[in-house]
Amino acid sequence: MGTLALVGKITHVPSMYLSELDGPRKGTRQDAIDGHIEIGRRCRALGVDTIVVFDTHWLVNANYHLNCAPHFQGTYTSNELPHFIKNLPFECPGNPELGRLMAKVATEMGVETLAHAETTLDPEYGTLVPMRYMNADQHFKVISVSALCTVHYLNDSARLGWALRKAVEDHYDGTVAFLASGSLSHRFAQNGLAPEYAFKIWSPFLEQLDRRVVEMWQQGQWADFCAMLPEYASKGHGEGFMHDTAMMLGALGWSEYAGPAEIITPYFGASGTGQINAQFPVTPVSGRAIPAAQASAADGYTAISTRL
Repeated sequence: MGTLALVGKITHVPSMYLSELDGPRKGTRQDAIDGHIEIGRRCRALGVDTIVVFDTHWLVNANYHLNCAPHFQGTYTSNELPHFIKNLPFECPGNPELGRLMAKVATEMGVETLAHAETTLDPEYGTLVPMRYMNADQHFKVISVSALCTVHYLNDSARLGWALRKAVEDHYDGTVAFLASGSLSHRFAQNGLAPEYAFKIWSPFLEQLDRRVVEMWQQGQWADFCAMLPEYASKGHGEGFMHDTAMMLGALGWSEYAGPAEIITPYFGASGTGQINAQFPVTPVSGRAIPAAQASAADGYTAISTRL
């Protein structure tokens, strides 16, 4: 029925907002901003009505969650970096219908997921920063997915991504984009050294690791990358343990996927972390490589819906 039209891995560095403001950082992240604007343009050209963001700044300690309120509006200040993002106004429409549908399908596929439509919960800046540049005119509806997962299995996150795709393609009458909002390596510069590393990667090891990963993505070496993802997420200080990346790859077909990445904003350093904007062609896949549900197979497991 529906279409997953675009999948991307995107940056959300708060220095993009600083780049708008008068001062020494003005204009310094224009390449990343331009990358977001280009992704928004492509979404419009493809007829996308809803952007689903896998947000590595939304921390959750149990289950998976979708923020699908009918409307988002407010003023945001980052609790992590209040000197970078403060008093950021935001507004965009949500999509409760799609959010509930995705949660239902994911739960049926063994990955317990809760949709929050009647909520005062605002999106985090992993969603708000990209939408500032992709969706300034509120053209797209937005759903935010929790991707800073503290006690979750990467296999379940991959299965979640596949379930969300199936929800769109099998049950939704519309066109959707999925965006994994998170970095590659995410080792922030040690306190006191942040200015020195504003445009650098924390270590040569992490930079070379990231650059090799980008090459693998461009060459379509997904079976190898999926196999190394848990260790890369750990040794590479992956943001949110790279659950956003697992969700994205699950949506694409996991290790069955063979498409090459298109780099929109080349790899760059920000406060020690490795960042990129990239798009991945959505291709037909069978889903045969999607990992089995893991948490719901644990001994003693019961669904949270039976205990609330």
